[in-house]
Amino acid sequence: MIAQNKPMDELDNYRLMLGNNQYVPIMVGGMGVNISTVELALEACRLGGIGHISDAMIPFVSDKKFKTKFTKAKSERHRESRDTFDKTNVKFDLEDLRLAQLSFVESAMEQKKGDGGIFINVMEKLNMASPGETLRMRLTASMDGGIDGITMSAGLHNSSLKLIADHPRFHDVKIGIIVSSVRALKIFLRSGKRVDRLPDYVVVEGPLAGGHLGFGEDWREYNLKDIFVEVVNFLKSEQLDIPVIPAGGIFTGTDSTEYMQLGAGAVQLATRFTISEECGLPAKAKQAFLSAEEKDVFVSTLSPTGYPLRLLRQSPCIDSNVKPQCEPLGYILNKDGGCQYIDAYEATGFNEKGKKLPVKDKVCLCYHFSKYNAYTCGHYVYRLKDTTQKLADGRFQVLSAEHIFNDYLHSTEHKIALPEPAGELEPQAETKRSA
Repeated sequence: MIAQNKPMDELDNYRLMLGNNQYVPIMVGGMGVNISTVELALEACRLGGIGHISDAMIPFVSDKKFKTKFTKAKSERHRESRDTFDKTNVKFDLEDLRLAQLSFVESAMEQKKGDGGIFINVMEKLNMASPGETLRMRLTASMDGGIDGITMSAGLHNSSLKLIADHPRFHDVKIGIIVSSVRALKIFLRSGKRVDRLPDYVVVEGPLAGGHLGFGEDWREYNLKDIFVEVVNFLKSEQLDIPVIPAGGIFTGTDSTEYMQLGAGAVQLATRFTISEECGLPAKAKQAFLSAEEKDVFVSTLSPTGYPLRLLRQSPCIDSNVKPQCEPLGYILNKDGGCQYIDAYEATGFNEKGKKLPVKDKVCLCYHFSKYNAYTCGHYVYRLKDTTQKLADGRFQVLSAEHIFNDYLHSTEHKIALPEPAGELEPQAETKRSA
């Protein structure tokens, strides 16, 4: 971490060092499915920071972006299991998976401009019916595509480094791990030592983060600052010079500098970028985020992954009864073809007219993520309305990623700079607000 001499302590006073590379200390988190778009990652990179793309459901994303037919081909290959609950043989074609991942990453890297980096978020919990094989393919294809860095998330990744230890870029590509405890970090460090590869950075994600959480039902008993300090102190005690990057609930530039003063290498941000023009959320979802109140945010057990899931109560996925979409999608299937949503769907009865009742306990994550029906969010989503203007028609103005990025860099005293209005404002929205 390099501090620069400036009269006020703002985030732009600091820089993140990863090896020989210097970055503006902003990392935009990897939100799937294609919520952290290539366009959003490119903008963060152009501005000197690090932008993430997500590898969640890349074959499906590739079909939308490049008009490929990976999803249709997979569905056709497994037609025989559509009307059964036995998904044992529903598998991904590994070559199709490689091509989808490779083309997606290459497309991003070919457009790269600026001094920043483009990283990819790779989730271990995305089993894809064959956890080891599909994870290896996603990791190697990402490196083949020229990605600057890989952030390993949603799991301990105890064997992930071993999967790619023979890749020629194994010691070249930047590798990081997302953890929510020192215990999880110790497990990853042990696995890294076995293949002579320690992480280049560690992201510490707290309980206020968006989407899936790395905590149990006791998530309220933890806070990011305590976990972050514990990780920093542990690495110091082990004489490991690895940048630590806090994530989850960092809403203002001042929040960011407070962590930098505690020894952070950078900050990872996501919630405020969900309402950027470059974000992949549809307009309806962005407006739902902007209209949300604190009472609308809750942590549920609806995810078939087993992880707690934070989302809005207005999410269209809640109490739905969609038939399991394993043949075209099936990203959550375990190695035995199982999924908690299949079990919940099978156990749900019918009404007097023979119609399937709502599935109360779980949601078909693959289907609803593909339709943006699950409004997964960070805890402070209800504060987004205070970062923008409300227009006369009742909608909120979406922002450019550059505006949000620069507000984090230069704001002080927890102030948030509103954008220049893009249309006629409601009278009460004309004054400056601060969070």
